[in-house]
Amino acid sequence: MSSQSVSGGSKRSLTIILAIVALIALIVGILWFAGAAPSFLNSGSHVKGTSGNHVYRGTAAVVVALVLGGAAWFTRKK
Repeated sequence: MSSQSVSGGSKRSLTIILAIVALIALIVGILWFAGAAPSFLNSGSHVKGTSGNHVYRGTAAVVVALVLGGAAWFTRKK
């Protein structure tokens, strides 16, 4: 999709959506690092009661937040 085919309104909405999802991913990543993530976020874990995956999941959430934040910034700049 080229930038000419995206109108100004939909481009702004895409930027806002990307920024909101990036913020949510950052908050979830911080919660995982703190070990305070809600139980429904750990539902895919096959071993209950361990905190070994919190570092990996927190890192993944922060990386996703950075990528989406960069994408939001990029769509705003173009």
